[in-house]
Amino acid sequence: MNTSVKGLNKWANAHTNYGLDTLRIALGVFLIYKGASFITHNREFEDLIAPLSNFMGGMLTFHYIAAAHIMGGIMIVFGLLTRWAIIAQLPILLGAILINFMGEMRPNNLILATAIFGISVFFLFYGGGKHSADYYFKMEK
Repeated sequence: MNTSVKGLNKWANAHTNYGLDTLRIALGVFLIYKGASFITHNREFEDLIAPLSNFMGGMLTFHYIAAAHIMGGIMIVFGLLTRWAIIAQLPILLGAILINFMGEMRPNNLILATAIFGISVFFLFYGGGKHSADYYFKMEK
C-alpha cells in the first residue's frame, strides 16, 4: 500500500461510506462544542490547567485551544483541509490526556480524550473522504 498522502487519499476514496462521514462530522461538532464550552466556562478551564500553570501561559493556551477547536471543528465538519485541522488538534488532545496524570485523575475525561485522540489519528490518515470539500476541490481541477 502506498503510504504517501496521494496513496492514502486514493485508498480512502475507494473505501468511503456515510458512516465514516458521519463520524468525521460528529468529531467536528464535538470539537466546536468543546471550544465554545471553554469560552463560556473559562473558570473551569483555569482550574483544569492549574497543575501546569507554571509551564505554559494560561491565556495564550486558553485562546489557542478555543480557536483551534472552533475553527478546526468547522473545517473537519466540511472536510476542508481535514488533515491540517486534525494536526492542530493533536497537541491539545494529547495535553487533555496528559493533564489527567498531572492533576486530579478524572477517568471520564481521560476516556473521552483518549477516544477523541484515537478518532483524530484515524482521520489524520484517512483524510476527509469522498464526501468532503477536499475531494470536491480536488475534482474541480
